Amino acid sequence: MASIHTVVLSAENESVDIENGSLFFIGTATVLLRYAGFTILTDPNFLHQGDHIHVGYGLQAVRQTNPALEFDQLPSLDFVLLSHLHEDHFDRLVVKKLDKGVPIVTTSSAAKALHKKGFRLTYGLDTWRAITMVKGEQQLHITAMPGTHGPGPLGKLLPSVMGSMLEFETTRDKTTMRLYITGDTLIFKQLKEIPKRYPDIDLALLHLGGTKFFGVMLTMDAKQGVEAMRLINPHEAIPIHYNDYNVFKSPLEDFKSAVAKAGLEKRVHYLRHGDTYEFKSPANRL
Repeated sequence: MASIHTVVLSAENESVDIENGSLFFIGTATVLLRYAGFTILTDPNFLHQGDHIHVGYGLQAVRQTNPALEFDQLPSLDFVLLSHLHEDHFDRLVVKKLDKGVPIVTTSSAAKALHKKGFRLTYGLDTWRAITMVKGEQQLHITAMPGTHGPGPLGKLLPSVMGSMLEFETTRDKTTMRLYITGDTLIFKQLKEIPKRYPDIDLALLHLGGTKFFGVMLTMDAKQGVEAMRLINPHEAIPIHYNDYNVFKSPLEDFKSAVAKAGLEKRVHYLRHGDTYEFKSPANRL
């Protein structure tokens, strides 16, 4: 794996727990991930119920929920991981309040746009390119996974998106956890390459919601979410990015029904806003 950058993060002289980690679900695709000494925020969206977002071409959406945590309550962050630059993933409040020196790992186009907004440490990844974050004796490899935000030619009119593969590794080159985040994608043929390259994925965060504008689906619905589970084949999965905006047309209950019908209930964990999922590093890698 060739990393285009290696970023060394400041580390305190303290012991690091590589056996236990946690995911705190804030809402939409916003998750606070703590593991192996890293504190990571994904797709920050802290707008409130009734707030409007602009998604381009004069289109708007309205938030239906509140975040489980206010922006000012966030802990110190090592970096932000951003699937793409839409306001339900990086909103105007975040543009205003986020420390401009916090590293942001995202698509190449989003990195350029955020740099113009004053963010100094933006790292853009093209598909299959990687960046390595080093903190003390721990390393985290982040590789951009394929994604498309629209079907066929429509995908080229929308912002480029990426999924992310996070591989936590000790300095002894031992992978302790592999986490896949789909990003706002639909099922398309390039996703078939992921399980070929990564046949052993511990946990997947699935961006669902079945987002629709003018009847065109732009994110996975319940059916595609189950298809993604079967294709990627993670040991465990957690659905996120559902029920938060009026354009999310596939509610979580639909996904629960589809999962039950597919016999996959034992592999899915459901989080409400404000819930924490605590996980252990797979025993076979410790």
